Amino acid sequence: MSDIVWRPSAAYVERSRLRRFCEQHGLNSLEALHERASADPAWFWEAVVQDLGLDWWRPYHQVLDARDGPAWPHWFVGGGFNYVANCLDRHVAGGAGARTALIWEGEDGATRRFSYAELLAETCRAAGALEVLGIGPGDRVGIFLPMLPETAPAVLACGRLGAIYVPIFSGYGPEAAATRLNDAQAKVLITADGFWRRGQRVALKQTADAALALAPSVEQVLVVRRLGQPETPWVAGRDHWWDELVPGQPSERPARQTEADEVFMLIYTSGTTGRPKGAVHVQAGFPIKAAQDMAHCFDVQADDTLFWLTDLGWMMGPWAIAGTLLLGGTLVLYEGTPDYPAPDRLWVLVERHRVTVLGISPTVIRALMGHGEEWVRRHDLSSLRVLGATGEPFNPVPWQWYFEQVGGGRCPIINYSGGTEVSGGLVGCTTIQPQKPCSFTGPVPGIAADVVDQEGRPVRGAVGELVVRQPWVGMTHGFWNDPQRYLDTYWSRFPNVWVHGDWALIDGDGFWYIQGRSDDTLKIAGKRVGPAEVESAAVAHPAVQEAAAIGVPHEIKGEAVIVFCIPRPGCTPDERLAAEVQETITRQLGKALRPEAVKFVPELPRTRNAKILRRVIRGAYLGQENLGDLSALENPSAIEAIARAR
Repeated sequence: MSDIVWRPSAAYVERSRLRRFCEQHGLNSLEALHERASADPAWFWEAVVQDLGLDWWRPYHQVLDARDGPAWPHWFVGGGFNYVANCLDRHVAGGAGARTALIWEGEDGATRRFSYAELLAETCRAAGALEVLGIGPGDRVGIFLPMLPETAPAVLACGRLGAIYVPIFSGYGPEAAATRLNDAQAKVLITADGFWRRGQRVALKQTADAALALAPSVEQVLVVRRLGQPETPWVAGRDHWWDELVPGQPSERPARQTEADEVFMLIYTSGTTGRPKGAVHVQAGFPIKAAQDMAHCFDVQADDTLFWLTDLGWMMGPWAIAGTLLLGGTLVLYEGTPDYPAPDRLWVLVERHRVTVLGISPTVIRALMGHGEEWVRRHDLSSLRVLGATGEPFNPVPWQWYFEQVGGGRCPIINYSGGTEVSGGLVGCTTIQPQKPCSFTGPVPGIAADVVDQEGRPVRGAVGELVVRQPWVGMTHGFWNDPQRYLDTYWSRFPNVWVHGDWALIDGDGFWYIQGRSDDTLKIAGKRVGPAEVESAAVAHPAVQEAAAIGVPHEIKGEAVIVFCIPRPGCTPDERLAAEVQETITRQLGKALRPEAVKFVPELPRTRNAKILRRVIRGAYLGQENLGDLSALENPSAIEAIARAR
């Protein structure tokens, strides 16, 4: 345990919701909590909903009905639950209507604030507008918006009506947006005339119109006026301005009495091949899991202000909205990029809004590191209490930079990994356990996670598959119109066990590490290794800002490692530097894992939520014509750079 770098102070332990939860149930350790929750999921999730103080318009008569097997659990059977009523009405009725629910900041510096009472009123008006446009229970509504003041009310209005919203990444092109609208058979689209990105106007309505030409199910369009451009394309009778239709609707209307298992969201995740997968989430599923994760891992409470750098189209957008508001906290939404107009934009935002819980991806941390810590030191970040990170495995150097430069060595980093289909995290950290760099302290409370070998046997001290042995609240209710694909993806490897698709490792002290996607695994001379291990060795070289490792066919070894590196500013990417990086990796990992080559590129192909697409790197480097689903790719030019490196 010599590499423990953070231990909870008495203040963190005293404040902890998770500690109080354990004490309330007579559990003297987190290990005891994990054991009881794994043995009796129904007990755990009923304890969670009671602890969260949720309102049910009709009580459930059974917590868990597993008659259809672990892939198809029925939670809160017979219960009536509307998550939006719990996000808004419950707090207003409880006397917290004046508390700040939402703070929005645009890239241009504009800001807006909503109290809980104001957000409830705007949500009711937006719901009325959707009804005018013909939306009723079960209808699908595409939301093709960046983070704007109207984004949260649009999302919440759908849930209030019992409609189903489809979040669509604001950076998608027409074909990617249309694919999701068509698969969901959306009836209405909510979009904007445009938004700001790096000081430039992005004409979102033009993209939306091109998508709608390919999506005939969409009958009406509600348009947020963000840029106010007079040349905004328009279809009379179909298109309606938000600021003309919404304000005239009633500011009070009851939430629909939805069922606990009623679908409220379809969120699409890109597949390696084939069409995107539509994860189905229900009213008493995803929102409860999001709130529980925030409460137990991040210790979010009503006095917290949470900001997670995300887009609505990535799971963390819906997660932040539902979870923060269920807990009665304050949510910050930001329209722009983390380094515009200067590399301190995030730190300005934290200081201005006194953010207490900050979440960004390891990729963003690596990018901001390149600008130097002086940009961080200019700002008062003393409000920060918890740092969060998700999206990619960490490397030690950026983890340490985030911990020391942003958190001042006093804030825990809640490493958090799960996915769209699981409503949040499978593994994470808490604010009341010691931390090692880059690690997870274990499964998120309520998740019966394990690491197993190729035969499904538990394994420790070696890389294995991350699996879950019990159902949990928040797991997807299958894929939209494709239940067999859901079963094939997660339940076909081992009987009655969810196989998540990540490599993981549990060390001798019980700390967990994610080693990357199992379909990204490297098998070099008989040794199986996750790409994160190779990449961490590469970025240990002071000239490397970021790295991605792939395996390519090799006549002797079977597979050889190629490492693509982004050099730090001011470093010359030549053959000498490539050889140095090779030696750095070899010293750390051994000669068997010496890279066949180190290639320098200006950028790596990634999604806007910062995930590096290693399968795309491998395909481009090998000259494959079909690179699979590229709809989430933000920077197509990176593929050309990879191909040129062959």
